[in-house]
Amino acid sequence: MAVGAAVRRMFGPYETQVGDLYRSFFVDLDAQLGTFRRWAPDATNILEIGCGEGAVCERLAVDFPAAAITGIDITPRVGRLFHGDPSRVRFEQIDAGALARREPAKFDLILICDVLHHVPWDQHRALLREAHALLSPGGVLVIKDWERILNVGHMACVFSDRVLTGDQVKFGTADYFRGLLADVFGSGAVVDETRVSPWPNNLMLFVRPTRSAPQ
Repeated sequence: MAVGAAVRRMFGPYETQVGDLYRSFFVDLDAQLGTFRRWAPDATNILEIGCGEGAVCERLAVDFPAAAITGIDITPRVGRLFHGDPSRVRFEQIDAGALARREPAKFDLILICDVLHHVPWDQHRALLREAHALLSPGGVLVIKDWERILNVGHMACVFSDRVLTGDQVKFGTADYFRGLLADVFGSGAVVDETRVSPWPNNLMLFVRPTRSAPQ
């Protein structure tokens, strides 16, 4: 178990509250969810790739009351801290490629939030191609990641990810993410972008594919 997970478990029944407070130092989840709603207000079948223990999925269930929500992750702790409505939200320990082979072109909104900097650099395109295969016709993708901008927040993020999670993380630039998305989803696929408080490092990109998913 990673150091961070072990520490959080020490808080027992207050683990969720402590996790929320810790997360709020890095990102305003209310602002992030508000952008999801603005970019994809009519989403009815939502997938979060790399959902972790379920914090964002729990909020999605509230903010998208008419949607079915799926959260996937390779961690055995997937969805462990979810406390929302289980009738509309499912969690599965599976990778995006396996899900794409089983349920291709199913989701009209796919979210990949603070995942890419944990994924080896040479696997980014493969993961995004799998996400493309999971998008339904007309579906959209939102990428949220932490950009490498040197400030106090970035130093705290590096400590958190490398020490508390134990991952060998690597952070990209906005230009890197834009180029990567154009390469996988087509020229002009990034149709909007924004920053999420409290740190300018929180980059969100809204993707509407301009080419079909590779077969």
